Amino acid sequence: MNYEASIERQQPPLDLIDDAEVARRARRRRMLIIAAVLAVAAAIAAIVWFTRGETTTTTTTAGTGKAGKSGKQAPTVTVVVPGRENVASVVSATGTLAARREMPVGIAGEGGMVTRVLVEPGQWVGAGQVLATIDRRVQDQQAASLAASIGVSEADARLAQSNLDRSLQLVARGFVSKADVDRLTATRDAARARVNVARAQLNQAQASTARLDVRAPAAGLVLERRVEPGQVVSGGSGVLFRLARGGELELLARLGEADLARMRVGMRASVTPVGGTRAFDGQIWQIAPVIDPQTRQGIARIAIPYDTALRPGGFAGTRIVSGGAEVPLLPESAVLSDERGSYVYLVGRDNKVARRGVQVGDVTDKGVPIIAGLRGDEAIVQSAAAFLTPGETVIPQRAKAA
Repeated sequence: MNYEASIERQQPPLDLIDDAEVARRARRRRMLIIAAVLAVAAAIAAIVWFTRGETTTTTTTAGTGKAGKSGKQAPTVTVVVPGRENVASVVSATGTLAARREMPVGIAGEGGMVTRVLVEPGQWVGAGQVLATIDRRVQDQQAASLAASIGVSEADARLAQSNLDRSLQLVARGFVSKADVDRLTATRDAARARVNVARAQLNQAQASTARLDVRAPAAGLVLERRVEPGQVVSGGSGVLFRLARGGELELLARLGEADLARMRVGMRASVTPVGGTRAFDGQIWQIAPVIDPQTRQGIARIAIPYDTALRPGGFAGTRIVSGGAEVPLLPESAVLSDERGSYVYLVGRDNKVARRGVQVGDVTDKGVPIIAGLRGDEAIVQSAAAFLTPGETVIPQRAKAA
């Protein structure tokens, strides 16, 4: 028996390998191939992930130097350097519109029944113009009677003068005594005096009659009319008309003690009626010398010119310019507040955030003036300061100019 014959006897013939064995071998090869592919993919992903993390950490540390020990990058914040600007100090207040010099007009005479009312509210009148008339028929008859009595007195005076003239011509001839001349002279003087009395009585009656006309004491604007034809009025009837002298108006602005102490006569103000958008220029012309003990407020009287949009008795707001000062001016987003007051966040040279308490003024269209707490050359966090904490490291970025 040779060697080749022995080999042939040990290996089974190919036709004896069953289909199950072939399937198992094919499945084993597929599993090995899949496992190899997964291993290669996992190795590649690990290499990429490790390389990316190392690159990010190295770039952050080398490029900015602001990453913490944990590798977390510091936040970038926008900062502004406010400098100092001339900001006007403005005080806001509210008050009531009124006539600067209101003139209540009533009955000056004995009164009577109103026959005509000649003006309406909103109408301009001149000094001495008749506003309303009162029935004067009785007064006219009395004046006529007094005028007639003047004629009688003048006739008596002329007769007395004639008698005296004749007596003076006869006294030199001895027909009339000096006593008669004195008596006739006294009679003439009494007649002249009665003429003067009658004229004075007529003038008095005419003056009383003229007072039945309700007249404007000065030129101005009629604000209110409280009388109608047919109404019986007298000295006790009260105010029949209300006028604003010259049409001048004012705002009675109510201010607290601190704000009132800053007011000065002549300060400029703008007045805006409630419900309107138009502002009217005015200025303070009088400051109340007293403070209301209940409200702790005083009144600054702001003179404003007449306009149909301004109605006495209405409500209005005002902004009073009480001077100016060189102060830092910040955007509203940079100023925060809490129970401790207003504050901002500063970024120091070490790029660390620090809290700084400030005192703010009235907000303007340009921003918030900082009255105290800043010099103006500090780097202030412009926005998102609420998400920072004191001592935190940041990456400051200067805000672009507007």
